[in-house]
Amino acid sequence: MTQNIGFIGLGIMGEAMAANILKQGHPLIVYNRTAEKAAALVDAGAMVADKPSLVADASDVIILMLTGEEAVDAVLFGEEGLLSGDCEGKTVINMSTVPVECSKRWAKELADHGMTLIDAPVSGSKVPAQTGTLVILAGGPEAAVRAQEPLLLSMGKKVIYCGPTGSGSAMKLAINLLLGIMVEGMAEALHLAESSGLASETLLDAVASGPLSCTLFQLKDEMFKTGNYPPQFPFKHMAKDMQFVLAAAAENGAHLPLGTELAKLFSPAADADLQEQDFAAVKTLLERR
Repeated sequence: MTQNIGFIGLGIMGEAMAANILKQGHPLIVYNRTAEKAAALVDAGAMVADKPSLVADASDVIILMLTGEEAVDAVLFGEEGLLSGDCEGKTVINMSTVPVECSKRWAKELADHGMTLIDAPVSGSKVPAQTGTLVILAGGPEAAVRAQEPLLLSMGKKVIYCGPTGSGSAMKLAINLLLGIMVEGMAEALHLAESSGLASETLLDAVASGPLSCTLFQLKDEMFKTGNYPPQFPFKHMAKDMQFVLAAAAENGAHLPLGTELAKLFSPAADADLQEQDFAAVKTLLERR
């Protein structure tokens, strides 16, 4: 049966993901605090709601792609939030990156309103969101995840079931730790090479030609060559996620020597002009220091 899909959060990732849902023929209603961001989706056939409760009323499944814990709380529990709408029997798929305990808490609170929560953050940034090639890291009741797999695959190339509620969020933090280490490591390698008189293009060519070559470095190649960092995954979001990583490590007793140092670079207190740039701009931070 065709499901009516709600989508809340039309940022760098969300707008592209919602567009791919439309392309697969799903009826779609969207909400965003800045309504103008929905214009292209409306032109493509989406409906627009002026408050989250109306998204709940009109949808069988509601997808959230928001900046973090506070934004999700506001959409769920705020005045005219989702839970003030028609909720019984519906599924919420939270694709935002949040701490594990938030996913577990929301699952219990939504269950009290007759709703099922799937925590399903994604591995990938702007370009994979546009091309529908995200990897979706899903946690929650396995039957619920499998039931929504066709919908999830309209936005991504693979759904990885990670385990019970909170497992998707836990996996996302582990993935983003590795992501940050890899990009910061490339930035350091370039910084060392350039300080030694080597051309950045030459180092990038050497990496791309050998066993260290990977899609991630290809996505950042032009940024490192030009020193311009248009946001695919903003620095401020990596900074936020690194604080979540450290909190998870403290809670679980995990020793993260690189992660601890990385969080000092990817920090909400880092240079203000870098926060809206792509997180590969950590290279600029190294150069300034």
